Amino acid sequence: MSTDRSNIRVDLSLDEIPKYWYNILPDLPEPMPPPLDPSTKKPISPEALFAIFPKSLVMQEVSTERFVQIPDEVREIYARLGRPTPL
Repeated sequence: MSTDRSNIRVDLSLDEIPKYWYNILPDLPEPMPPPLDPSTKKPISPEALFAIFPKSLVMQEVSTERFVQIPDEVREIYARLGRPTPL
């Protein structure tokens, strides 16, 4: 007998939702190359990216911390809506 598990949903309380994202960058054998400026083809500074991305997002992308704190606002949305796609 087979069981269809596509409809299973597990809801976590706010206390059970992870508080940190894992950042793989510190564990790579060598650093990733920096993003390139499309017009100059040279590495672009994080400050230049602030014009098109929120500062907090840029800071997460350039972070060398192994664990990056998930903002409380995002955790609250995870608690209300759940994960958009299954793991």
